Amino acid sequence: MPVLPGPYEIHELEDLESRKVTVLKYELGDVVIHPRYPGAPAEKTVHAMRIFVSAADKPHGPAYWDITSQTLIAQLEPQLRAAPPAGVKIKLTAHGIAPSKRYAVEILP
Repeated sequence: MPVLPGPYEIHELEDLESRKVTVLKYELGDVVIHPRYPGAPAEKTVHAMRIFVSAADKPHGPAYWDITSQTLIAQLEPQLRAAPPAGVKIKLTAHGIAPSKRYAVEILP
């Protein structure tokens, strides 16, 4: 996998928090993260999905989110691959706390 260029905008939601965005396009690649948990390595390379969104959905910083949740990537990738060229509006809702956090994915009209 190619390494996605920085800066990284890691997508994070708290338990039961939701976010609605229109995904215009996406890329798959690797990102280098710096874990903060006790005993963590100084850096770690993980597979990621970069979703590009409109400036209205993310008015500050780059207009993309980097998703590192492997289960969320597995849910999103087939749906985004089949999305129309104009993009697809989705709602992501987090359930639980990492590392067992999971996401509900809802395709919106």
